[in-house]
Amino acid sequence: MDESVHSHLHHSHSHVHGAELNAASMKRVTLVAVCIALFLVSLKLGGWLLTDSLSMLSSLVDSSFDVLTSLVNFFAIRYALKPADNEHRFGHNSIEDIAGFAQFAFISGSMLFIIVESIQRLASPAPIAAPETGIGIMTISIVMTTILVLYQRRVHKQTGSLIVHADSLHYLGDLLMNASIIVSLLLTSHIGWLWIDPALAIIIAVYVLWHASEIGMTAYRHLMDQEMPDEEKAIIEDIVNKTEGVHGFHALKTRYSGTKAFIQMHVDIDGSLTLHDAHKIADRLEKNLLEGFPGADVIIHEDPYEVK
Repeated sequence: MDESVHSHLHHSHSHVHGAELNAASMKRVTLVAVCIALFLVSLKLGGWLLTDSLSMLSSLVDSSFDVLTSLVNFFAIRYALKPADNEHRFGHNSIEDIAGFAQFAFISGSMLFIIVESIQRLASPAPIAAPETGIGIMTISIVMTTILVLYQRRVHKQTGSLIVHADSLHYLGDLLMNASIIVSLLLTSHIGWLWIDPALAIIIAVYVLWHASEIGMTAYRHLMDQEMPDEEKAIIEDIVNKTEGVHGFHALKTRYSGTKAFIQMHVDIDGSLTLHDAHKIADRLEKNLLEGFPGADVIIHEDPYEVK
């Protein structure tokens, strides 16, 4: 077999194998998130009933949304990974952006609810019952949530999934909230600072809203087919300029759909070359672009260029 053909087949096989591994990782992490979210809801429900803590109630509400959003992510990931078909020629990746935007809405709604309830509690402070029990429950929650966040970050680093990233930020907020609840339970029971419970709940809610806005804006940009960031377009330009046989490019169009990049361009190739040779140069450029943007959809139009 020709060496260049063998190399191309090996590259294609490696890319497909990597895509399959990413798909399996994304499916697995969403299932784990659903299971942990269900466990935390039942745990925090018991904790709220025993302590009557507002921050505990806020965390319970947030975990209930976690179940909903994790279920949305569970099905969205599976839909996004479906191959392109006759009705969806560009694939199903946009569902990631839709799910990411929906999750941003869920997160914002739950955090605003927490802020409103906390302000009301600040106006009418109330004591917390069974603080030791609450601390124990929150410690278990912290351990479980930490394991999940570390796992999600590893999968996000591997796959670049917007859904996994959004879920990870949400659970990071939960982690900070759980820690704040332990602090508030300790201060309320030992020092009598009744205001600390709602005050810490507000701080965590604002923090989560700040980070959730990044997810919402990213999903919005993708859904509106906004161009890639200038830094990534500079990488594309560098790849084109370093590809032998390409004398320039123009009409570059880029966008993202979920984690999938779409790159289109016209490239200038020596007009005296045969169609076969010109096509080989375009193939080489496509291969280089895929190394920089794995899984991208690349369309290259070859324009004749008069070499002087």
